[in-house]
Amino acid sequence: MVEFLSFRDGEAAQEPAVTVESFTGQSNATAVRIEPSDDARELLPHLDRIAMVEVNFPVYGDGRGYSAARILREAGYQGELRAVGDVLVDQLVAMRRCGFDSFHPDKALDDAAVDRALNRYPQVYQKTIDGRSPVWAKRHPETEDG
Repeated sequence: MVEFLSFRDGEAAQEPAVTVESFTGQSNATAVRIEPSDDARELLPHLDRIAMVEVNFPVYGDGRGYSAARILREAGYQGELRAVGDVLVDQLVAMRRCGFDSFHPDKALDDAAVDRALNRYPQVYQKTIDGRSPVWAKRHPETEDG
């Protein structure tokens, strides 16, 4: 069973994450936790000192965390971006495409199901953060930017 999954080189961050409100009010924290009601853009001026951002998914149907991940990655955040909470195996591929590189689900995931989910589709159709080239860009490289 998979209790923690990371696609990063090296050790995963171990520091406890603080709330966005606490983080912006102090200078020594390097890990922050985003709740669905938080605005990830509040962290943009501090990206250089953040080692890890946890994005909480309290229920699988709440997709606001995907937007938070995209906002951070598109702003240049290079640190660990961890999805925590009600993370299901069906969501792993979409979360990876948005920029998540580690996962700590509330309930352990089946190893075989994780492997199938991550390796099911070799091609992608949308351009996103993970760097994989979409099929249309492979067919028409001159249009890759849009």
